[in-house]
Amino acid sequence: MGIILNIGFGLCEIIGGFIADSQALKADALDFLGDGSITLMGLFALGWTAIARSRVALVQGIFLGLLGLGVIGFAIWRAMSPGMPEASIMGVIGFVALGINIASAFVLSRFRDGDANVQAIWLFSRNDAIANVAVIAAAGLVAWTGKPGPISP
Repeated sequence: MGIILNIGFGLCEIIGGFIADSQALKADALDFLGDGSITLMGLFALGWTAIARSRVALVQGIFLGLLGLGVIGFAIWRAMSPGMPEASIMGVIGFVALGINIASAFVLSRFRDGDANVQAIWLFSRNDAIANVAVIAAAGLVAWTGKPGPISP
């Protein structure tokens, strides 16, 4: 169920990110999509040998690293050509994403002591909930300051 929620909401959030012109929402959407696909891969690997699971964990780590580099690159590009994001859309989508991630983290919390694949599934949801708080804060700052970012004129 978590996989369907992650991928489904990721697709909705990427659309919302473009509508709101929000880099924070787009980055969070990519994270949702990445988590959904990585979780699916991790679930397949649960029945595999320890060596195969460790290889899957390595691929998951590389994927997340590349995703992170992409988000940083787009954030730098966005800082050079800022647009004004729509704070209300950012906030609403951020709250929905937070709810989904808190629910997922709660369901998955019983798996936080397994092998690397099992721990990763739990950690993704927990860390994503923390990131959603940052998206909500960003929406609040955009609404409060009327500026697209902290270094905007």
